[in-house]
Amino acid sequence: MPLFSGKKVCSYEVIRGGADVILKINCERCSSLPSLEDNPQCMSRTIAKLVEVGNVTKIIFSQKRDYEYDFDQTQILVEIAKLYKKLAKKKGLFDYYGLGSDAGCVKCSNTRYTQMQNIIFNLLKSDPLGAYVELKRLLRREKIKLEKTVNEECIYCEKKFISTLKHVFDLLDETKLITIAKPNLAGFRLGDRDIYRQIFTPSIKPDFMFTKLMASYPPEGDVLANYLVGENEVTIFKLPNTIQYLYHILPPEFKISEEKYDLLDQARKIISEYKPKQSEFVNPERMRQVFYNIGHDLIEDLAEHNNLRMKEKEVDELTDILVRYTVGFGLIELLLQDEKIQDITINSPMGQTPMFIVHQDFGDCITNIIPTKTESESWASKLRMLSGRPLDEANPILDTELIIPGARARVAVISAPLNPSGLAYAFRRHRDRPWTLPLFVKNRMLSPLAAGLISFIVDGSRTILVAGTRSAGKTSLLAAMMTEIMRKYRIITIEDTLELPVSSLKKLGYNIQSMKVAAAMTRGTTEVAADEGIRTTLRMGDSCLIVGEVRSTEALALYEAMRVGALANVVAGTIHGDSPYGVYDRVVNDLKVPKTSFKATDIIVVANPIKSPDGLHRWRRVTQITEVRKHWENDPMLEGGFSDLMKYDPKNDMLEPSKDVINGDSDVLKAIAGNVKEWAGDWDAVWSNIMLRADIKKMILDYSTKLKMPEILEADFVINANDEFHNISSKVEEDIGSLDSKRILSEWEKWLKKELKKKPVK
Repeated sequence: MPLFSGKKVCSYEVIRGGADVILKINCERCSSLPSLEDNPQCMSRTIAKLVEVGNVTKIIFSQKRDYEYDFDQTQILVEIAKLYKKLAKKKGLFDYYGLGSDAGCVKCSNTRYTQMQNIIFNLLKSDPLGAYVELKRLLRREKIKLEKTVNEECIYCEKKFISTLKHVFDLLDETKLITIAKPNLAGFRLGDRDIYRQIFTPSIKPDFMFTKLMASYPPEGDVLANYLVGENEVTIFKLPNTIQYLYHILPPEFKISEEKYDLLDQARKIISEYKPKQSEFVNPERMRQVFYNIGHDLIEDLAEHNNLRMKEKEVDELTDILVRYTVGFGLIELLLQDEKIQDITINSPMGQTPMFIVHQDFGDCITNIIPTKTESESWASKLRMLSGRPLDEANPILDTELIIPGARARVAVISAPLNPSGLAYAFRRHRDRPWTLPLFVKNRMLSPLAAGLISFIVDGSRTILVAGTRSAGKTSLLAAMMTEIMRKYRIITIEDTLELPVSSLKKLGYNIQSMKVAAAMTRGTTEVAADEGIRTTLRMGDSCLIVGEVRSTEALALYEAMRVGALANVVAGTIHGDSPYGVYDRVVNDLKVPKTSFKATDIIVVANPIKSPDGLHRWRRVTQITEVRKHWENDPMLEGGFSDLMKYDPKNDMLEPSKDVINGDSDVLKAIAGNVKEWAGDWDAVWSNIMLRADIKKMILDYSTKLKMPEILEADFVINANDEFHNISSKVEEDIGSLDSKRILSEWEKWLKKELKKKPVK
């Protein structure tokens, strides 16, 4: 229950909830911004309130926005308040007469006692660092004065004053504030607030938001990078005395005028009265558009009512913010729109720690965003409605997907009792456009030859497992393989959480059907089990089958289908495992697939993160492309069941072909060749076609770099390029009776140059 003080300037309330005791100070009637670090009057009034209230865990100033000082910063001030209260109880000790001095002594004066009282009872509250420095200087002067004093009575009086002065100085010297500030106090000038700005940094939360944000830059941080996400400025800092990087974002909602803050707060209060039903979340894109239209009209009406003139662009900006904080996911959406962010993690309990991200250039970073418990619970409610899956004591885990404008993400949520301190989140960001093999070549995850080999294997309708550890890029690589499937084939995808770029591929003309099945750890839903989903695909005609992740009972159904040859086209999926044998162990021992069934796997592509020697940096790399041979009985590792086609060379940071593949000793590639009249028994022709595909991938990248046209690495252009490769190959074969790689490449390059001329110059 909150405890209120009177309705006056800087009135306050004490809010108690759980372990938190919050001192919330109303600064609406203050003429200046509330700030402990900048305003000595604000600091003095706050310490006076702490003397009244006692222990608190947070201090919040409310003035259009909430300025919150966290536990550590609050405790620094609480300690000063306790010291002040302690000294105030002994006020008589610091009085000239209270010390028992002879009032009739003309050689002594109470001036120095008045000075000491002013430092303790005035300066200590508004400027404790100044009080410390002034006490130190006064103590130094009095010691010098004592050395020059010869009168015994005056020596006694001086020693008594110095003893009292030193007692106060020692108490202040032991406080955390002085301990932190002491290295920077040399040459300190009274009234200088620079040191306070390094110690006190509030998080800021406008009235209409729940998220808090550390808006100021770290005073001693080194700027490593600076870029824009839309119109939002992002700065990456290297923080002192730590290996951590700070991802600092300054969104528009923290830069708008006070009038606009009032407008947004009014709009939010009106629009929040409407609670969307679960049925409306069936089509979140449409629901979002409806709310946008309503919000846009509402803001225009409120602006007119408040006599606030705004341009259309300003109304659009405020509407975007309003939608983010009503039916959207707040600042999470801005993070997900940053293509350089790979993961976002939010740990419990909410409101105490910032969000963490994984950045493609700087790895693990902390952010300046601190979500609150209220916002966290709002996200959970929305995700339950979007997914139709439970999140409660019986089902404390929720796996689902989130699609927002400009980004897609996989979301994992855990709650009590699995997580005793509340809700926690992990967001895995996916590109809003599909990855392609040329993009991976550009990022050095693949070599051009590896890209050509994968393209050849996909066209050869093999069974492929993409393996790797978490965050290795398995799903992204699987999506890139899908862009190598010719658009004339039908594709069926099976996922428990929608991560594959199905909607993007549909827009690019693919005949693709998505199936969503029950998650392995979800109970109590009407969703179809994964193994039933796979068996259903067998009744849906000849199709390529893409399984988002092989993780449970669906493995048996998948291998049954592969063994009986029910799937005549490419079959691919992802699986956790850091090596070919790790995949075998997972499939056979964990998922209980018979050893003989495992032989239905043709190719295992292993992707793993590669770390720098200092451990601070990591990169995604494909480390192995391995075929599974069929002539073994018990253990493929001991009996030569695994044969590397390509393996990662750390010295060259590149996938290198093995002797087996160079010499044509590959059962899988020979099996592919055996189905093509021109390649049967001709390894040179097979190798030439693989190299042709590699040259095409490299040529796309080279032209992209040379002409500064990154867009030609994207799926729409790459898929057209793949189609043209097949068309040209067919035409050349008709003309000369064989697949002449040099001629195909020459004709394809002519097509490429022609297409590039059509594109506008940037």
